[in-house]
Amino acid sequence: MKAMGKVFKYGSNVDTDVIIPARYLNTSDVKELASHCMEDIDAEFVHKVKDGDIIVADKNFGCGSSREHAPLAIKGAGISCVIATTFARIFYRNAINIGLPILECPEAVEKISAGDEIEIDFDNGVIRNKTKNEAYQAQPFPAFIKEIIAADGLVKYVAKS
Repeated sequence: MKAMGKVFKYGSNVDTDVIIPARYLNTSDVKELASHCMEDIDAEFVHKVKDGDIIVADKNFGCGSSREHAPLAIKGAGISCVIATTFARIFYRNAINIGLPILECPEAVEKISAGDEIEIDFDNGVIRNKTKNEAYQAQPFPAFIKEIIAADGLVKYVAKS
């Protein structure tokens, strides 16, 4: 499994209310959620994001409420992976459950800049910054998480089993 795209970079403590503001939680339609993703922190995000792009953020990404709407909005917007120094545990779990790949890699967060083109090899955890010609090592996913992501989420994974 691989991902490649342009980086949108954010700081620490990006909470679920910023990822998808509460005023849009009256729907679970992924396209509708995606159309408002990150708008309170980055009004241009939804106009600039392309399928395959990647979010890089510092510590505690996805903190706040336990709503699944946040990773759904991110995935629906076309983001192929989120890389952060750390994730809020419930966000981490929700992301994997819906098949959104997320990686913890402090070195990548420190060295990657907004707009960099990066490529991720999920099999070995290598993040290549094509813009800066650098590579960073994240922990690769265990086999069962790769299978959940490949199935597009836990529900589809279980249904397939």
